[in-house]
Amino acid sequence: MPSSPTHPAAERRPADTGMRPEPAERARTVATRTAATICAPGVEGGRVLAHTVTRAGQVLLVVPADGDIAAAVEQAPDQDLSALLLVSDHAPVPLHRPLRAQLWLSGWATPVRPQDQRGALLAFAETRPAEVLLDVGRSARLLRLDLAEVVLGEGGEGVDVSPQDFAEARPDPLAGVEADHLRHLAGSHADVLELLAARVPAEVVGPAGVVRPLGLDRFGFRLRVERPLGHTDVRVPFARPLTCAGQLGAAVGQLLRASRGARRS
Repeated sequence: MPSSPTHPAAERRPADTGMRPEPAERARTVATRTAATICAPGVEGGRVLAHTVTRAGQVLLVVPADGDIAAAVEQAPDQDLSALLLVSDHAPVPLHRPLRAQLWLSGWATPVRPQDQRGALLAFAETRPAEVLLDVGRSARLLRLDLAEVVLGEGGEGVDVSPQDFAEARPDPLAGVEADHLRHLAGSHADVLELLAARVPAEVVGPAGVVRPLGLDRFGFRLRVERPLGHTDVRVPFARPLTCAGQLGAAVGQLLRASRGARRS
């Protein structure tokens, strides 16, 4: 099994630690990403057709019925298999190092009992309405992962998150719209990106730095300063954290007006 995630470079954090998500929230947000593999004793990089964390905090997986993981669970004592689910978060825009974060969810994988399957599938579809759910019971198997350990790897460090905090947290409210907004920003709004980049200290950008969009959450934008020999990630915060995606337009407008005002002064 892998032993540590591949971390991006450390992020410069604002003095106000309230202007960034807590680790449990970030972990739940990374858990919404689709890139995932599962490992278990004797199984490296098992295929995951879909995964989710339900609103109640239960980790559910759909795996091929004829795959290594389904077979390993079937053969495990009491059908209770020690396993690790690795979820990777990649930037939706081109970067030299697109990996933003990795989430390690380790615990015990076991089949969802037939009498619980309908409720589990409904809970799964509520957070991730994947077509593969229709194949459960035929070419796919539904498993649950009872968590023992949660580790979030990003910003040059691994952070332990308690399974209870992970279950109680909620994903960032912008997680579903982040990718489209960042792609639109990178492809069609160089002027907006320039205004955001103006909020980054000049000594951070330096003479050879290129500022690119990295992330967007309820606390603000994350930008990456790419250089020939490395990069630095920085935050450009909103005036206050958002509570829903509907507040994004006003928050961005306020941030850009502040950037224009700072450039004129």
